Amino acid sequence: MEELDPIETASVDELRSLQTERLRATLRHAYANVAHYRETWDTAGVHPDDVRDLSDLARIPLTSKDDLRAHYPFGMFAVPREEVVRVHASSGTTGQPTVVGYTAGDLDVWASVMARSIRAAGGRPGDVLHNAYGYGLFTGGLGAHYGGERLGCTVVPVSGGMTERQVRLITDFRPRVIMVTPSYMLAIVDEMRRQGLDPRESSLEVGIFGAEPWTDQMRLEIEDVLGIDAVDIYGLSEVIGPGVAQECVETKDGLHVWEDHFYPEIVDPVTGEVLPDGERGELVFTSLTKQAMPVVRYRTRDLTRLLAGTARTMRRMEKVTGRTDDLIILRGVNLFPTQIEELLLTLPALAPHFQCVLSRTGTLDDLTVRVERRGDASSSDGDAAGAELERLVKATIGVSVAVHVVEPDGIERSVGKMRRIVDQRPER
Repeated sequence: MEELDPIETASVDELRSLQTERLRATLRHAYANVAHYRETWDTAGVHPDDVRDLSDLARIPLTSKDDLRAHYPFGMFAVPREEVVRVHASSGTTGQPTVVGYTAGDLDVWASVMARSIRAAGGRPGDVLHNAYGYGLFTGGLGAHYGGERLGCTVVPVSGGMTERQVRLITDFRPRVIMVTPSYMLAIVDEMRRQGLDPRESSLEVGIFGAEPWTDQMRLEIEDVLGIDAVDIYGLSEVIGPGVAQECVETKDGLHVWEDHFYPEIVDPVTGEVLPDGERGELVFTSLTKQAMPVVRYRTRDLTRLLAGTARTMRRMEKVTGRTDDLIILRGVNLFPTQIEELLLTLPALAPHFQCVLSRTGTLDDLTVRVERRGDASSSDGDAAGAELERLVKATIGVSVAVHVVEPDGIERSVGKMRRIVDQRPER
C-alpha cells in the first residue's frame, strides 16, 4: 500500500470507461434482484439496457431514505440473505432505521477504499491508529478498523466514550493517527487540558475527521490546538460507510471521491435535475461494485458541489457544510449551523462548543445560539463576544438571533455526532 492504486492516477477516459462498464452491470444486478428497483423503473418506463453511457443514468429514478425504510429490514438486498455476512444500520433517531448488508466481497472492497483513504490522509503502514469512532451498528468504527488493518496499521479499537481513558491511551500508546468526529476531538482536547497535558505535545500527527459537517475554520482550530494535519473523510452507511471520499493531506482542497466504486452526481434538491460540475446542490451516489445492496441514485441530503481532481484524477466534492435536513428557515432566511460555527470561531473569547436552540413566540420562530466562552476569557469578554456574534449573524446571514454565552463545559459533549440543533418548538 506504499504506492497509490493505479486507478487513482488513471486517465479520465480510463476511469469513465471503467465506470460505464460497472454501472451497467450494477443496474442489471439491481433490476434482476431488487423488487423495488424493478417496479420503480418499470413504472418510469426505463430499463437497465437503456443506459448506454454515464449521461443516461439521469433517466433512472432517484432513491431516497424513505425507500430504504419502506423495505425494512432486508427488502433492498440483491443477494440471498444467507450470502450477507454482516449488517449495519442507521440510528433510526428520526424514524425507521435503514439497514445495509455486505457480502464478503463487499467487506473486501470497503477495507480497500478505507485503506486508500487513510493513506491519502497521511497514514502509513506501521502507524498506531487510535480509532475513536463508535463500534456496533454504526459503520464508522468497523469501517476505520478494517481499513487501518488493511493498510498495515496497528489499530487501537477504543470506540467512543470514556474520554479520560481516551487520553490515557493516547499518552501511553503514542498513536500517530486518530480517527474520530471533530466535535469529540474537541472533547478529548478538553480532557487533555483538564489532566494538565499540552495537546500539542501528544504523539498525534494526523487526524481523520468525519461523520458530521465541519468547517475549514474548525480545521484551523483543531490543527492549531493539536499541531496536526486535520483532514476530512466522507461516507454514509447506505452507500457503504466511511471511505466513499477522502481529502488528501498534500492538498486539503476537498474530498476525492473514489469514483471507481461510487459514481457521484449533483442534483437540484427541489426538482431532482442533474446539475453540471461546479454547481452546488444535493449529492447523489450510485454504487458501482456493491453486491449485497447496490444503491442507485441515492439522495444523501448533503449539499456540496463536484470539482475537477487535483491530487488524484478522480473528482473532488467540496467539504459538506450543510444538509437539507439541517437547514433552519428562520423568518424566511436559510441558515445552517456551520454558518454559525464559521462566525463564532473568529471570536477569540468563544469556544467551538455551541448549539442552536429553536423556540417559538406566537407564530414566529426564534433562534438562540448557546455557546461556551473559553476558559481563559473573562465573563465580560464572553458577553462582549456574544454581542459581537449577534451582530455578525445579522450582518452576514441577514437574520436576528439571540446569543447566550455560558460557562466553560456548559454545553453537552458528544461522543459521536454532535447535536447542533435543539428544537423546542411546540408542534403545530
